[in-house]
Amino acid sequence: MRTIARTTLLAAATIPLAIAAAPASAAEATDVTYAFGVDGSTVTNTITNNTGATIGCTTSLTLAPDGVLPPIAEVVGPGQSLYQQDDIPPGTTTQSVLDVPDGSYVALASCGREGDDPALWVSDYPGVEQFLVQFPMPAYTVEQASSVVTVPSVAPAPPAVAIPDASGLGQIFGS
Repeated sequence: MRTIARTTLLAAATIPLAIAAAPASAAEATDVTYAFGVDGSTVTNTITNNTGATIGCTTSLTLAPDGVLPPIAEVVGPGQSLYQQDDIPPGTTTQSVLDVPDGSYVALASCGREGDDPALWVSDYPGVEQFLVQFPMPAYTVEQASSVVTVPSVAPAPPAVAIPDASGLGQIFGS
């Protein structure tokens, strides 16, 4: 588990953009998709990259108390975040945020590329458009099934109860 202070969620998308420019076609909104999931204390993001080039992607988590989406300013503002950042080749890749404490989180992803055809793909979130206009490149929102993921508490297994040998009960009760 890693934490970082961040000024905006979208700034995280620009960090991995130092990727060698590769020939790419014009960007489209449907070039990148996200699908979030939970496996124990790991939050996964299955990223489908149909851009034809390697892109830099970040999957980040921010607390969503009681499973409610906080205002966008709280999500992209300064604070602590759990994240994973990788270069994602064309095709389907799963990015994982490990050792996530129990709770509900806003799961957000951002991918981008620079070079001759720069573009940015960011998880759809209420109000995110006001931040996307600040970037000097085409920026697209990506819809996903859910923006909130819950890392479950795993209750400890109850202690094993020894069952006494009942073979002698018949003699005790006279049978």
